[in-house]
Amino acid sequence: MSEFNNVVVTATKWSTITEIIAKLVAPITTIILARLLTPEAFGVVATVTMIISFAEIFTDAGFNKYLIQHEFEDNEDKNKCTSVAFWTNLIISLLLLAIIAIFADPLAKIVGNPGLGNVIIIACVNIPLSAFSSIQNALFKRDFDFKTLFVVRMIGIFIPLLITIPLAILLKNYWALIAGTIALNLSNAIILTVKSKWKPNLFYDFNRLKQMFSFSVWTMIESVSIWLTGYVDIFVISIYLNQYYLGIYKTSIATVGQIMGLVTAATTPILFSTLSRLQNDEKAFKEMFFKFQKIVGLLVIPIGVGMFVYSDFVTFILLGNQWKEAAGFIGIWGLTSALTIMLSAYCSEVYRAKGKPKLSFLAQILHLIALIPTILICVKYSFQVLYYGRALVRLELILVNLLLMYIYVNISPKQMIKNIAPSLIAAFLMGILGYGLNLIGKSIWWSFMSIILCGICYISFLFLFPKERIILYNLIQKIKFKP
Repeated sequence: MSEFNNVVVTATKWSTITEIIAKLVAPITTIILARLLTPEAFGVVATVTMIISFAEIFTDAGFNKYLIQHEFEDNEDKNKCTSVAFWTNLIISLLLLAIIAIFADPLAKIVGNPGLGNVIIIACVNIPLSAFSSIQNALFKRDFDFKTLFVVRMIGIFIPLLITIPLAILLKNYWALIAGTIALNLSNAIILTVKSKWKPNLFYDFNRLKQMFSFSVWTMIESVSIWLTGYVDIFVISIYLNQYYLGIYKTSIATVGQIMGLVTAATTPILFSTLSRLQNDEKAFKEMFFKFQKIVGLLVIPIGVGMFVYSDFVTFILLGNQWKEAAGFIGIWGLTSALTIMLSAYCSEVYRAKGKPKLSFLAQILHLIALIPTILICVKYSFQVLYYGRALVRLELILVNLLLMYIYVNISPKQMIKNIAPSLIAAFLMGILGYGLNLIGKSIWWSFMSIILCGICYISFLFLFPKERIILYNLIQKIKFKP
C-alpha cells in the first residue's frame, strides 16, 4: 500500500506541475485573445464547440473510462481491449464527421450561426484527431504515467502562443481559435501515439466490444446528460439572445474553469485512477477520497470566494474593459464552482470508480429537470437574471449528489461537509476581510496588495485547525520536487 501511495504522490506531482504551468500560460493567452477578438468571435466558437463536444461523446463511447477503471486478466487482455476501443472510436469519429459535413448548413442554423456551415465542417476535423489519441491518453492515466502526459501537455500549452495569437493578430476573427484547436489536437495525436507503448494494430473482436460496451454504454449515456447540463444554456442563449452575450457567457465560464483548473485538472484524473485501483478496498477507498477532498478544498474554496469578492478585478486583468458585463457572472460562477467541485463533481468520480456510472447519470437527469425550466424562465428577464439563476441552480445538483453518496456509497453528507468545514470557515472570514478592503480602494495595486493580504489571513485562519495545520506543514515540507 505504501508503494502504491508513492506512485499516487509522484503522479500527483507531475500532474500538478503540468497544470500549474498550463494555468500560468492559459491566462496570458486569454488576456491577449480577449483584447484581440470580440465577444461575438468567442460566441461563434462556443456554438461550434457545442457540436464537437456532443460528437466526441459517441466517438469515445465511454471506452476511456473502461480502460482506466477495469481490472484486466493480463496485459494481452488489456492490449486487445485497447485495440477494439481504438478502432471503434476512430471509425465512429469519421462517420460523425461525414454526417456533420452533409448537414452542416442546417446545423449552423439550429445553433444560431446561419451561413457558417463551412466553419463547422473545418472545426469538426478535431473529432477524428481527438479520437485518434484519446485511447493512448487513457492508458497513460491508467498507468499513472503523468510524466509523459506532462511532456505532451507542455507542447500543447504553447500552441496558442505560436499559432492562435499570431493568427488572431492577422485575421481578427474566430478562425484563429479554430486553427489553434486543430493544431493542438494534431500535436496530441502524433506525440501520444509515438510515446505510447501500445501501438494501433489490426486486431478486432466483436465479443470484446460487446463486453466493453455493456459497461461503457452507461458512461456514454452519462456523458450525454453531462453535455446537456453543460450546453443547454448555450443553446438557449444562441436562440433568445445573440452572439455577443453568448461570447460573454461562455468566456466567463471558461475563465473560471481556467482558474479552478489549476487545481482540479491536476487532481481529478488521478483521483479517478486511484479510486479505481482501490474499488475493492472499502476503507482505503474512503480514506483516499476524503484525503483528496480535504487537500483540494484547501485550495479550491478560497479561490472561489476570492473570485466572488474580486470579480471586477479578475475580469479586468484577464479579459479587459470590453468584458465588463462578465464580472458579475465570473464572481457567482466562481463561488458556486468551488462548492460544486467539492460536494458534487468528485462524487461522479466515485461513482465511475465503483463501476456505477448510472448514479452520475441519475444525478445529471435530476439536475436537468431543475436546470431547463430555470434557464427558460430566467432568459426572458435579463442576462443578469439568467446567469444568477444558472449559477444558483447548481446547488440542487450538490444536494442530489450528497443524497446519492449517502444511499449508494455509504459516505454521509455530514462527513463530506465536516471534512472541508475548516476551509469553508477560513475562506468565509477571508471573504469578509476582502469585502472590507474593497471598500477602501479599487485601484489595481491596492487590489493586488489586498489579495495577498487575504491569502495570508486565509492560511493563518487554517492554522487554527489542528488537522489543517498538519497538512499545511507537510505540504511546506514537500514543496521540493522529487521525480
